[in-house]
Amino acid sequence: MKIIYIKETYIDYLREYDLKVPHNKNEKRPYIGVLFEINSYLYFAPLTSPKPKHKTMSEKIDFIKLRDGELGAINLNNMLPVLESEIIQFDIDGLKKINPKEYNKFIDQVRELNSKKSKIIKNANKLYLKVTVDEIKGYKVKCCDFKLLERMAEIFSKK
Repeated sequence: MKIIYIKETYIDYLREYDLKVPHNKNEKRPYIGVLFEINSYLYFAPLTSPKPKHKTMSEKIDFIKLRDGELGAINLNNMLPVLESEIIQFDIDGLKKINPKEYNKFIDQVRELNSKKSKIIKNANKLYLKVTVDEIKGYKVKCCDFKLLERMAEIFSKK
């Protein structure tokens, strides 16, 4: 399980090609989630912070709730290929010193993510195939363009 930031320049670059790429908020948004491999690319599925609507939403292949939405959710439709060079490690100990309440929430989220890691990876692989191979329209509309982002990541890595 990784708690990371993704460099702003990389996110901005990907957003030039796919507006579904979530904003990075000036590298201040910690992307908490699962880092895994699909199609020989590192992929990262970011956690969305808890919202009241999460409690009533149903889980789907691209939406996995953490503790019934109380701790947020993973939106697999927002997963994206990540280059190791564009990952900034998250200082969890620094957070503990600055904001103990947020630290405790992060620890709970990480525990919940660990307990659902297999499901997240399984769903991510299924979703990837539905978007890239089966080209199911409903998923293509709400998901990042994974193949395009992979190509753009390759180009970015050569710069």
